Formats: sequence, structure tokens, C-alpha cells
Amino acid sequence: MPINELRSISTFVKTADLGSLRQAAAAQGMSPQAASQALAQLEKHLGVRLFHRTTRNMQLTAEGQAFLEAARPSLMGLERALAQARNATDEIAGPLRIVGPHSVFRPVLALLLQEFCDTYPLVQPDVKLDDRLGNWVEDRVDVGFRIGPSAAEGVIARRLFPLQVIICAAPRYLEQHGAPDTIEQLANHRCSVFRNTITDRPLPWRLSNGDTVIEQDVPAAFYVNEEELETDAVLGGRVLGHLTAVTAAAHIRAGRLVPLLTQHVADYANVFVYYGSRISQPTRVRAFIDLAIERLANNHTYVLSQQELTTAEERGRALFVRKPAS
Repeated sequence: MPINELRSISTFVKTADLGSLRQAAAAQGMSPQAASQALAQLEKHLGVRLFHRTTRNMQLTAEGQAFLEAARPSLMGLERALAQARNATDEIAGPLRIVGPHSVFRPVLALLLQEFCDTYPLVQPDVKLDDRLGNWVEDRVDVGFRIGPSAAEGVIARRLFPLQVIICAAPRYLEQHGAPDTIEQLANHRCSVFRNTITDRPLPWRLSNGDTVIEQDVPAAFYVNEEELETDAVLGGRVLGHLTAVTAAAHIRAGRLVPLLTQHVADYANVFVYYGSRISQPTRVRAFIDLAIERLANNHTYVLSQQELTTAEERGRALFVRKPAS
């Protein structure tokens, strides 16, 4: 229905209720001339007179009464629908569609969702974790998280933090096998290798070498495509692992893991949050984006400084210096 017809019908119903075109105009924030024109357009469109007009009041014609009885329920339903849509932008409740990568981001998102849902219990998260880049529109996404550049067009991207990858060993592994002193010595160690969750191809370890990043193939004693399982294997002392700081930082700071060859730690990529235009977003979406940026942007929980890495490596190596054979 063209919006001028909706305005004309609203003016008609309000005039019938108040018995005055002037009062109807004031109630709708219109000038009397605009209200009179809207009513005249409706009568012309319908081809009937809706009111008997006098200088003091307006009375419905028989056709006007019939049209009022038919139009009022539909108009009230439409007004309720419009009110609900407007209120949805103010109420922090309803569905929230979130997508993100599964292999790395799950523990970060879990903590973020816990805080958000504790604060806004009426929101219903609908979360899809997948390392594939989906279609933003077809997947009906409100907020997305991605590692590296996004393939989606027409969305806003906000960088949150760099994704470090760190060679790690458990104290048990160092006791049994010692630690590599150079990249070349990795060939003599038991290493875990992560398989790409989409292609199933084993991924080389990405290491910094001066100002460049190199891809280093390592001997695989353990293949895996799920970082939590890989972390368990490294913590158990079975293998060296090439873990993201998202997973490893807390274990390194607690001494459960020792970072190795820290001069070669590389930033694998950056973690971004993606969203559409904030102009027409429901409040629940804006609130989640704001919380994600507040909690995650430049968050040191998931990033280790070079000083932290160096100190942790020196401390770990000092504890597990292998004695020469007698």
C-alpha cells in the first residue's frame, strides 16, 4: 500500500474517532490543510463521500461507517506491527545470529557469550562455528568473526587482535626429549601437525625468520584437525605443538607449557569482527558488537609480548637442561 494511502486511512479513522478534522490533524502532527487533503484523496480514490461536513462537526455517511468498520481492525494490526518493529530496535532481546571459525575461536567466543547472556538473558544466540567462509546474506548473519581478510562484501570489519602461533612443549616432553635450539633441529623432534579443516591438507609451521615469515615442514608424530585435541597432546608431553596464543597463552603463563624458539614466533593473521551497517541494527546486535570490541580489541589475554615469551623460554630451558652422559 502506498504510504499516502496509509496516511489517508489513518486520518480518516482518527477524524471519525474525534469528530473533528482539526483535532485529527493535531493528533497526528499534521496541518489541517494536509489532513483535509489526505481525506479528500481517500474519498476520490474510493469514489464515495465518507463524511457529512458541517461548520461544527463531521458525521460519517453510511459508506463511511461501513469503511470504518472494515478498515479499523486492519489498521490497528498494522500499527501494532509497526510498533513492534520500532520497539525491537530498543529492546535487548530476540535472536542473535553469530558465525565464526571453529578451530581457533571457540574458547574466546564461549567466554564472550557467557558474559553477554548473563547481562541480557532475553537474547537467543544462534551460533554457527565453521572454518569455511559462508554467504553473509544467505546465512542471515548479525555478527561474524574471521581470521584474516573477509570474503564478504558490504560489511564493516574491526580488527581485534593478532593471532600468534608459538612452538610449545610440556615439561614432561622436555625432560624426555630436550628442546630444539634451531629451526633445523625440529627435524629431530616429535611434532604435531594441524590439518586444514576444509582441504584436509597438513599445514606447515609458520615461523618468522628475520623480517620474513617462512613455512617449515616438520616430521609429524601426530595429525589433528581440532586445536583442543592438539593442545591436550602437547600438555600430555607426547609432542611439540605449534599452538595459537589463544590456546597457549594461559598455559605458558601458568608454567604448564614452555614456549620454544620464541625469536621465530610469527603473527599468523589477525582476528576481526564483522557486521553490517550500524544504522538499522537492533539494539541487541549493537550491544554484542560493542561488548566484543570492548573485551577483545588489543586484549593481552590472547597475545604474549616478546618479553613474556623470552622470559618464559629462558625459565623453562633452565629447569630442563640435559646433563651430559657420564
